[in-house]
Amino acid sequence: MGVLSQLSPDLIRRRLTSLFPAELIEDIARERDVVQRHRRIDVTALVWTLILGFAVGGESRTIAGFQRAYAAATNQTLSRSSFYDRFTPALGQLLSNLLEHALEVVAVPHTLAPQLQQFRDVMIADATVFRLHRLLSEFPATHPDQSGAKLHLVHNLTKQTIERFELTDERSHESSQFHTGNWLRGRLLLFDLGFYSYRRFALIEENGGFFLSRLKTNANPRITEARRKWRGRTISLLDRRLQDVLGDLTREIIDVTAEVSFKRRPYGEKHSSATMEFRVVGVLVADTDDYHLYITNLPDEFTPEQVAALYGVRWEVEVLFRELKSLYGLEKFQTSNPAIVELLVVAALLTLTVSRALLGVFQRMHLETMFPRERWAKTFRSFAQLILEDLAQSFGHPPPNLAELIFCNARQPEKSRLLLSERVAEAFKTEVRA
Repeated sequence: MGVLSQLSPDLIRRRLTSLFPAELIEDIARERDVVQRHRRIDVTALVWTLILGFAVGGESRTIAGFQRAYAAATNQTLSRSSFYDRFTPALGQLLSNLLEHALEVVAVPHTLAPQLQQFRDVMIADATVFRLHRLLSEFPATHPDQSGAKLHLVHNLTKQTIERFELTDERSHESSQFHTGNWLRGRLLLFDLGFYSYRRFALIEENGGFFLSRLKTNANPRITEARRKWRGRTISLLDRRLQDVLGDLTREIIDVTAEVSFKRRPYGEKHSSATMEFRVVGVLVADTDDYHLYITNLPDEFTPEQVAALYGVRWEVEVLFRELKSLYGLEKFQTSNPAIVELLVVAALLTLTVSRALLGVFQRMHLETMFPRERWAKTFRSFAQLILEDLAQSFGHPPPNLAELIFCNARQPEKSRLLLSERVAEAFKTEVRA
């Protein structure tokens, strides 16, 4: 009971309301004219419904599902059309502003190797595709008669939060959404082959940053230096092309400096050529007798084995995408409105960010306890509706009247819409009159 006795009943409520105080939500809502004409709805409860509703929304993240979650939390029933009218670009902008705020303040304690503490942040750039309503022509897919979006993320491994994100159609290449600049100084970026570009690597180094990527299978840079000495008679690598010597090597690791060529950005109508030297590292995979090859500008203090292990951390972003898709329904948007798609994507990212913010609270209080990411996410999803109702009561809403909620949600919404038995009866009446 020692650990449990430290957990206050209002711990979660205090963390969430400190992350997004009601005053902050209301101030931004007024600036964005979210509540200018709709004063009946509690905009703070609506925002929390969108955030926590993603965790409890069932298989489809529909506006009707959010409406039921809002009603259960606030004991306030609204007509379907009245609730739908709230889903405007202004509400989307409110959520975007809140996400920007959260990404600046949320950080989850995370244990990194001591060597990685020399970097301001360790980050992973990646993208994921998800299907949309086929009528959403604003999001063309790679296949005809389909629509699809691509979410581009830079995941901050050091803080365990999202650093940057962009939403595009499925056809947009992930590499086009990654912008270099002085923000890279002192940061380490991990890339998959979708971001592979010698020009990009050069710009990262020129901006004082670091990178690590798999080497393309057809890459054939010229080796200019062996970065470690080997005893006995060994194959000389100096001034040879990598692909020309790979088949003859049996050493467990490769660690060389290699020269690559690339085109600079166009200036006027001209592309100037350039060359740069980067570190190429290879680790022999015993089961296949093939090398896993990497290109980087990490210093020699990172051994080839450490470089390979560090690249494996990229799996963290795959876990993040799986959480967004399988738990928060990123692939289950049932809407043909592009503005609502963008709003719901931001809401899903807010759900993820809030989940990580709560995880940070528990990890800071109990550093000796392990909280596996996916286990935490599933637990958060299971209790999200209870969290939402607890928040709503702290905002002054009464506990839900379950009988009233069930009645309002289960009854026929329109008197003109006949049930099946009533349609059959009506048909027989028509036949008799004829």
